[in-house]
Amino acid sequence: MNLSNTRLIHFIHLTRLHKPVGTILLLWPALWGLWLAAGGVPDLAVLAIFIAGAFVMRAAGCAINDYADRHIDAHVARTSYRPLATGQVKPWEALAVFVALSLLGFGLVLLTNTLTVVLACIGAVIIAIYPFMKRYTHLPQLVLGLAWGWSIPMAFAAQSNSLPWQLWPLVLAVIAWTVVFDTFYAMVDRDDDIRIGVKSTAVLFGRHDLTIIAALQLVTVLLLAASGLLFARGLAYFTGVAVVALLFAYQLLSTRRRDRDACFRAFMHNRWVGVVVFVALVLDYA
Repeated sequence: MNLSNTRLIHFIHLTRLHKPVGTILLLWPALWGLWLAAGGVPDLAVLAIFIAGAFVMRAAGCAINDYADRHIDAHVARTSYRPLATGQVKPWEALAVFVALSLLGFGLVLLTNTLTVVLACIGAVIIAIYPFMKRYTHLPQLVLGLAWGWSIPMAFAAQSNSLPWQLWPLVLAVIAWTVVFDTFYAMVDRDDDIRIGVKSTAVLFGRHDLTIIAALQLVTVLLLAASGLLFARGLAYFTGVAVVALLFAYQLLSTRRRDRDACFRAFMHNRWVGVVVFVALVLDYA
């Protein structure tokens, strides 16, 4: 393998293009919002913008995250291989990637409307500050949830140029859901985080972690159901919400021993939550 190919691999690892699960988790709420805003299949150009935007902005988020954590990742088993931690990518290069991808994302959102552009600027600030929150608060997962949930009003703005009040319970559902899956993710690193002084909900919740996760899962299900009522959805949608409840129960059961690998699998398993809600919406509108 030549040097240029090796460098390319390092930048792929920096932006996690080889691990699309984060992009998929980010994309689902946006798709939910687009289908609800359109009352079915959204405008195809808007759909394409949001799909491309999910890949671009998740990659940008990973670059700024690794920059923020460049002095931490080497001390955490799961992240010690990352290219900034190993010195294979320099800090200024990660910042340059973040800026370039953010500008690309901004170019995509300029293809929509003024309201969406304003919301996208707010979203970009949230994405940029999230990686630094673990130094100041045990609730960085809440900030990440806000970043994830922000795709809902952006979807409504892009599709309908409006922000109906009915969308906000769905935003709260996405925030609660994000705290759920990212707490599972943080439980993988909890021992390392405690040792080096990194804050997270997994550290904050301690031995009550699964109890609080279960409560947040219940909140997510109730808010998804409330959103269905507010948008006058039918049997297919509410069947999907019931399936989500079963998926959550499985995650709790599989992590009852708090094994690191089981917690990581529970995090990954949440992609099916996004799939189920999306398919339920598509079938309901069909």
